Amino acid sequence: MSVIPKVPCPALSASGLAKSYGIAPVLEGIELDVPDGAAFGLVGLNGAGKTTLIKCMLDFCSVDRGSLRIFGVPHTVTAARARLSFLPERFVPPHYLTSREFMELTFSLSGDRFDGDRVEALFDELGLDRAALGRPVRQLSKGMTQKLGLAGCFVVERDLYVLDEPMSGLDPASRVAVKSVLARLTGEKRTLFFTSHVLADVEELCSSIAVLDGGRIRFEGSPKDLCQRFGEHNLERAFMRCIDDPGPAIAA
Repeated sequence: MSVIPKVPCPALSASGLAKSYGIAPVLEGIELDVPDGAAFGLVGLNGAGKTTLIKCMLDFCSVDRGSLRIFGVPHTVTAARARLSFLPERFVPPHYLTSREFMELTFSLSGDRFDGDRVEALFDELGLDRAALGRPVRQLSKGMTQKLGLAGCFVVERDLYVLDEPMSGLDPASRVAVKSVLARLTGEKRTLFFTSHVLADVEELCSSIAVLDGGRIRFEGSPKDLCQRFGEHNLERAFMRCIDDPGPAIAA
C-alpha cells in the first residue's frame, strides 16, 4: 500500500489579515509565513498589534478579513491548535492551586498522563526550585510564577510554541535558563513564535523575524538581513531605522 507523503507547509501563515476594534484598525493586510522548525520573533513597539495577531491566530477574537493557517489548517478549526502550546503575556494561574496541581491540570488538559520526573527535570532546567511544587501559586514571586507558566507550556510536547513576552519579570539568571530551553527546543526542530521587547534575545535566538509597526509588517527576514539593510551592527538601531523609514515594507 502506497503512503501519501506529508506535504511541507509553514507552521503559521497569514494572508491579507485585517483586524479593527471599532473604527480603529489594529492589523492591516498582514502577510506572513513562519517556516516549520523556525525560531521566529515578532517585534514592535507597544500597540503595534503583536498580541492582537496572536489572539487572532488562536481564534480568541474574530478577524475582519483575510486568512490564518496553522500547519495548513484554518485557524478557526479547533484541531488547528492541537499541535501548539501557548503562554500569554500576563500569565495568571488559578490562585487556589499548588504548583504541582497546576502542572497536573496542564497534563490533564493536554490529554497526557502526569509525568512527575519530566516536571522535576523541567523545573531544574528552568532554575525553578522543586520545593515550589508544594506551594500555592499565590505565594510565588512574579518571576517564579512566570517560570511556572513556561514550565506548563514546555512540559507538553508540541510542534509549535507561541510565547507572548516569555522573559517578562525574569532576572538575568532566569533569562539565561529560559533561553537555554528555547535553544534546546529549536535544536529539536520545534517551531518557536514569540514576541519580545528585548531585541538582544531576539538576535540571539531567532533565525527569522518580522517587524510589526502600526498594524503592518515593515520587514520580514533574518536579524542579520535587517542590520545589513540599514547598515547597522546593532539590531535595536536597525529596528528603529526600520520603523522610522517612511518607505514601503521591506522583505529580505
